[in-house]
Amino acid sequence: MAPPDIEESEITKLLEAMFRQYGYDFRQYSEAHVKRRIMNRMAFAGIKSADEMLDQLQHDQKFASQLLQDLSITVTEMFRDPGFYKSVREKVIPILKTYSFIKIWHAGCSTGEEAYSMAIILKEEGLYERARIYATDFNQHAINRAREGIFTNDQVKEYTSNYQRAGGRESFSDYYTSKYNMAIMDQSLKKNIVWAHHNLVTDSVFAEVNLVLCRNVLIYFNRELQDRVLELFFESLMNGGILCMGTKESLRFSNYCDRYSELDKQQKIFKKKY
Repeated sequence: MAPPDIEESEITKLLEAMFRQYGYDFRQYSEAHVKRRIMNRMAFAGIKSADEMLDQLQHDQKFASQLLQDLSITVTEMFRDPGFYKSVREKVIPILKTYSFIKIWHAGCSTGEEAYSMAIILKEEGLYERARIYATDFNQHAINRAREGIFTNDQVKEYTSNYQRAGGRESFSDYYTSKYNMAIMDQSLKKNIVWAHHNLVTDSVFAEVNLVLCRNVLIYFNRELQDRVLELFFESLMNGGILCMGTKESLRFSNYCDRYSELDKQQKIFKKKY
């Protein structure tokens, strides 16, 4: 049986409790996203009211951890949107080649697929040895999985197709070892990736970098939080640095619309103006 509908004020109480007790702040996430995830957790756990859920959140750490995973955004894959990665090769890599050392920030890296994708491109372009990828997320469970770099063979089949459509130059099988129906990403891809905890909602500038990738994360934030995160990215980028966003995200109507030029309008790749 489906749980009863939940009021906005009840959602506010739940999010306040999550922030006060566990330090995770979803108060400025998209209301539709939060409500959908909370309702799903209520249905799955057989919870019949918001008050019952609040009580469980406050007194059951395992339940709180499950709700945290629900509210986190973990939809990702390697070479997701192959057209984007083709554009990275054509329009971003030539710019990165002008630097003696390259620092890249993958913000909201989830379970690491896109960080590994970038590592492969850098390797194929002869840039990996002079690059450092900082891959961050607020979800420690996701970071731990990313650091392991273990994916199912079914996932790898899909990733192989994405890689080929993204203009991959080698055999994708060169980048992993298959064992017991699982694939482990090669150590050579991991050595220059730094996995770290960072919360876009509450934390400050992570590092000064040449490239920021944050794709399909801002769509889950309300306008005020989007503006705050865009400020964070702008302050993190060196002059001439590059910002990559998701296909449904935009700088339009933000305070930073005029502070970037477009490298690829369709793929949402922007260059910070000097």
